[in-house]
Amino acid sequence: MAASAAGPALLLLPLLLAAAGPALAGRSQVRALSDGTWRELLRGEWMVEFYAPWCPACQNLQPEWESFAEWGEDLEVNVAKVDVTEQPGLSGRFIITALPTIYHCKDGEFRRYQGPRTKTDFINFISDQEWKSIEPVSSWLGPSSFLMSSMSALFQLSMWIRHCHNYLTENLGMPAWGSYAIFAFATLFSGLLLGLLMVFLADCLCPSKRPRPPPYTYQKKFPESAELWKQLGEEVEPDEGDALDADLKHREAPTPVPNAVRQRAVAPAAEVEKS
Repeated sequence: MAASAAGPALLLLPLLLAAAGPALAGRSQVRALSDGTWRELLRGEWMVEFYAPWCPACQNLQPEWESFAEWGEDLEVNVAKVDVTEQPGLSGRFIITALPTIYHCKDGEFRRYQGPRTKTDFINFISDQEWKSIEPVSSWLGPSSFLMSSMSALFQLSMWIRHCHNYLTENLGMPAWGSYAIFAFATLFSGLLLGLLMVFLADCLCPSKRPRPPPYTYQKKFPESAELWKQLGEEVEPDEGDALDADLKHREAPTPVPNAVRQRAVAPAAEVEKS
């Protein structure tokens, strides 16, 4: 009875394999990368294509890229692709300015492929190690650097703003100027908060110097009677000084000496006439 039940199953097995054959053969060898899996590029050897579905050049490259991926196991290279419309963060991280863009990755070193885009050229590029003649991207512009991480966050923020704008205008029926006004207010508010945060951090890290109070000068206070005597003394001192100077001048002046020759007294003219 078991043999009779297994008979129809054995007959259906070739049909199932024949139906699954095209599906298995048509499975792509190209791996799709995202913002969460891109760090796999830091290990091993990779060839990565950045594309967009609407790009005609990218559409023409797809057959060659799929054929090249079939050689990936023999060449010991991983073949991957990134849809920049779905992964804007990776687009900013790798500074994608043209489509399609192809990168070669080898143990954390990134080189931009700029050769012909055919399966044969891709195979020769890996097998002949032509990538060694290309200067790798500098470390401070590498995808794992702080600068490129910030660029990735900026691209993700721009895409999030775009989705919010589409949701407000299409789903909620808000006019475009209303959406722009909301984003303008949010920008001003976030700028204000960021400015306050920067001022707070600056005060904490580099506190301003407090002005020092002027030094205290001690002044001896005299009673009122002493102040009066002091003023009187200042008024009298110049008079005493003047008297002393006059006395000195009087003493220094020479006294007149009488003439040794005795002079004859002259009588008045009136007495001469009477005589």
